[in-house]
Amino acid sequence: MKLVAFALALSAVVAGLAPMRALSAAESCGEVVTVETHDRTTTRYALTFATDPPSASGRVALVLLPGGGGHVNLDDHGCARALKGNSLVRSLSHFRDLGLVTALVDAPSDHPGEDGLAGFRVSAAHADDLGRIIRDVRARANAAVWIVGTSRGSISAANAASRLTGPLAPDGVVLTSALMSGGKGGQRPWVTQTVFDLRLEDIRVPVLVVGHAADTCLRSPATLMPNVTARTNGAREQVVTVTGGPGRAAGSQPSVEACEGRSPHGFIEQEAAVAAGIARFIREGSY
Repeated sequence: MKLVAFALALSAVVAGLAPMRALSAAESCGEVVTVETHDRTTTRYALTFATDPPSASGRVALVLLPGGGGHVNLDDHGCARALKGNSLVRSLSHFRDLGLVTALVDAPSDHPGEDGLAGFRVSAAHADDLGRIIRDVRARANAAVWIVGTSRGSISAANAASRLTGPLAPDGVVLTSALMSGGKGGQRPWVTQTVFDLRLEDIRVPVLVVGHAADTCLRSPATLMPNVTARTNGAREQVVTVTGGPGRAAGSQPSVEACEGRSPHGFIEQEAAVAAGIARFIREGSY
């Protein structure tokens, strides 16, 4: 009986210790942080620190805004359950390998689902929400904070960079595969929104705009990228057109279907090179 009692006691101890088991890298994608946002909502983001010490130029954190509806549906371990094909979600490990802190932002609690942020991306309330996240990341990471938006996330990034000032403002902005052409909205007029709907002239922090020459997404023609920096007043600015990669077959026509992540629109198979270029612009001034 003593052996049975001992076995039961040992099992209880082991069961009690089980929750303390450290999560493996495959299980944990970052610390989940919850920030109070507009109208008593909350917004979560996954914060991850690089394993290497900060560079000589100081620690830098990236607030990452995916495209689509922006609802990555973070789980309790900070892993995205949606939008896994988005270029910024796929590039998380590359940014961390480059010594950058990452903060992958989910949609606020009142904008779940596929449409997610929808037309909220251009609102002042959305910019204020992102300002609260920027301030929180800056305090937690003790770092300069850049905001990076891709595809529809570029609208959110430009909105924040053009409206925010003081401790809420980002130290720089990166727009990749920016939405610059509206098209027809149909039953969802907000899908015609572009970065040009915002007061780009109010952006005074450094601006990097990156697109792909083979991107056939109707919303993000690389030829329009110089029009973005023509309106911004960034402390320094650069437009980069990426080439190469698997690309598209010759003769491909522009379409909405081409606005997917695993395509030139999302820099497929060139994620590491694009991440490295972004890091160089932030730290050295040139992509």
